[in-house]
Amino acid sequence: MTSPRNQIIKFIERGIISEDKISDALRATQVFPDSKSWRTFIDNLLLWLGGLALAFAVMFFVAYNWNAIGRFAKFGMVEGIIVLAIVAYCRLGENTTASKVSLLVATISLGVLLALYGQTYQTGADPWQLFFSWAVLLLPWALIGRFPAIWVVWVILINLAIILYHQTFSNLFWILLGSPGMLLMVFCFNTLVLAAWEFLAKRWQWLSESWAIRILAAGSIVPITMLALNAIFGNRTVSAVYGLLWTLWLPLMLFVYRKLRPDLFMLASSCLSVIIVSVSFIGKHVLNDGSSASFLFLALVVICMGTGAAFWLKNVHQECQS
Repeated sequence: MTSPRNQIIKFIERGIISEDKISDALRATQVFPDSKSWRTFIDNLLLWLGGLALAFAVMFFVAYNWNAIGRFAKFGMVEGIIVLAIVAYCRLGENTTASKVSLLVATISLGVLLALYGQTYQTGADPWQLFFSWAVLLLPWALIGRFPAIWVVWVILINLAIILYHQTFSNLFWILLGSPGMLLMVFCFNTLVLAAWEFLAKRWQWLSESWAIRILAAGSIVPITMLALNAIFGNRTVSAVYGLLWTLWLPLMLFVYRKLRPDLFMLASSCLSVIIVSVSFIGKHVLNDGSSASFLFLALVVICMGTGAAFWLKNVHQECQS
């Protein structure tokens, strides 16, 4: 579907809209935001920043005055913020910006409460258990709130738990998967979440936020690219499996976001992964003498691949807008 901006550009190029009416047409189609749109944007921005500032202010206040405040005062302050945020969410309604900010404040404060509990009573738990417990306790709020940002926070918490769990039990994963085992676990988890998110977004409209899907895609693209680099520079036999996994993942990614659901961000990220892996492979296996001519050739390869990717993405964009 052609966007209003592209429609206006076509009308201007064809002379349908005169020069003195261009500004009016841009404002009428909301290509240029009016004063009301700016006020709404600034109001929402300040509301989000204020909510985040409140949540982090409580955390830093407790940490800075750790010795000056008793344990009951610390718990009462953090728990009070959580209760007030939940009450505000219930009173303001689930579809308002203020209620979403309240739920996000409660989410952050819940993590502060868990950290405060572990630090006060010295439970001896591993760091990964903090983030995993945070994610488990957050899950009912995410299910009830139906707010993409909360689900993104939940995914980030699980990623942190996986990373810290791998660091805690690194010897086990070294035997089973090698040193990149943590990246493989993160990639598998984020890819499964991305696939489930894309599938459920067709049923639930509130999941179709493009920024959330792209964050999840970045959580899949970054580790698989790092695994491909490990396959190039690693010395272990298992590293070849990571290279094979990248070669299987890339065509699937291009097919889904080129044919099934076109998305330039996903395609551009995939192109960047291809450029990084290709240049690394050439530098490792083809040009290993370290001469200045080798680096010049690599620079030319990067320029050519980047230009080709930009040209292809431009054609895809024009095709999607037609």
